[in-house]
Amino acid sequence: MKEIGFNHLGEAFLNLPAARLVEHALARKEGILTGSGALRAQTGQRTGRSPRDKFIVEDARYLEEIWWGDVNQPFAVERFEKLRDRVAAYLQNRSVYVFDGFAGADPAYRLPVRIVTEYAWHNLFSRQLFLRPTRRELETHSPEFVVLSVPGFRADPAVDGTRSSTFVLLSFERKLVLIGGTEYAGEIKKSIFTVMNFLMPFRGVVPMHCSANVGSDDSVALFFGLSGTGKTTLSADPERRLVGDDEHGWSDSGIFNFEGGCYAKCISLNRKKEPQIWDAIRFGAVLENVVVDEEERVSDFNSDSITENTRAAYPIDHIPQAIVSGVAGHPSTILFLTADAFGVLPPISRLSTEQAMYHFISGYTSKLAGTETGVTEPEATFSACFGAPFLPLHPLRYARMLGERIERCDVEVFLVNTGWTGGPYGTGKRIELNHTRAMVSAALQGRLRNARFTPHPVFQVGVPGRCPDVPDQVLDPKSTWTSAESYDAKAAELAGLFQRNIANFEGIDPAILEAGPATP
Repeated sequence: MKEIGFNHLGEAFLNLPAARLVEHALARKEGILTGSGALRAQTGQRTGRSPRDKFIVEDARYLEEIWWGDVNQPFAVERFEKLRDRVAAYLQNRSVYVFDGFAGADPAYRLPVRIVTEYAWHNLFSRQLFLRPTRRELETHSPEFVVLSVPGFRADPAVDGTRSSTFVLLSFERKLVLIGGTEYAGEIKKSIFTVMNFLMPFRGVVPMHCSANVGSDDSVALFFGLSGTGKTTLSADPERRLVGDDEHGWSDSGIFNFEGGCYAKCISLNRKKEPQIWDAIRFGAVLENVVVDEEERVSDFNSDSITENTRAAYPIDHIPQAIVSGVAGHPSTILFLTADAFGVLPPISRLSTEQAMYHFISGYTSKLAGTETGVTEPEATFSACFGAPFLPLHPLRYARMLGERIERCDVEVFLVNTGWTGGPYGTGKRIELNHTRAMVSAALQGRLRNARFTPHPVFQVGVPGRCPDVPDQVLDPKSTWTSAESYDAKAAELAGLFQRNIANFEGIDPAILEAGPATP
């Protein structure tokens, strides 16, 4: 185990297949088998990411490159070395599970990774989420980045310099991620996404927090948005072929998936509304924090008694007709998904290039309950590039790259609100999924190109007067409120938040700034 910087004297289980990892997890009482065949595990106190406990090591070589601040908190090299040694001592004579695979489906850009986990189910999660190598590829596999996940090791802030007993530490110099004090498997996945977000721009690739699918005419669509906004649900379309549900790169040749699986939020999962995701939850899949009847072993997807951030992880080939190669052409349509807790954004609107750049830099949405530790109800937030927690470089670097691609490929861009209508959270209601699906389908099929678009008086985006299979009233957010004055006040409030947020970024083109919301 020299790749992780120490000699491990315990038993190391290398690249076990899914069935054997399930057997190990059950034998070690890490989870239970559900009636669908999926393995259910619980993550204890941490049921979401812990962004305040994530740090980047102050490697001298990369000091000038990192976007330091609340997202990328610095961690001293010396403290990292000492903590790594303490983790190594903890693992002596303990069993570990090792998965060797890749991030990045395009062979020209893929990153060989090694995931070392204390838990068997974490290794199953990794095996299903990352790209699985062939036997021949395993023979020559040489990891360029290693993730070491040890939930049983808890840091001592007084000794280790962490904020709490939980830590996610990333060193680009040592090509190592240390994760401890949390059983939430999403930290493993997102740590490698952060790595790809750092490496890819230097190779001319735009890393993107988005899902992607392809139509019967080979048209490619991208769905940007934070967790809970509908990336996985809307991209898992029976009429289109899925490329990936969360992380992609956009090169000169087209797009490619960073992963080999899907990580779907499954609270209120319904077989009728989301048949592909429902059917994907079978043997080999991992359920996180889903309530399961201990006797009947039936999953209760409607229960949030553990957390609202219930998850399902499964390989992409569990989705019918998915593009298993993970590679596709250039996109013709981009959709920015936002769950607007204010309830004032139109359910769908068309964006000019300048407006697209404004909303990409802003990354407005609402953090949904359970997605992060401590979030118990939706909170309005701005997350640059719809993925600020995973951006090691300055957001404008990613934004400029995306803007150039949009112009070069003549991409049509829409803003889709999957959040509230008829009032803010607590008063209004979530926009119906069947209406959102109809609007997205119309955008992807070009059925909105001849629609009459009217600039919104506050947000300036183009609002269609008609959309197939959607009531006209739904398209106009103001008409769904009982009080026009209350709508205007709440819209002005959100516009002000947009303006205050965008002021944090220097060097933005004036034309982009003018394309944003305007307060009365």
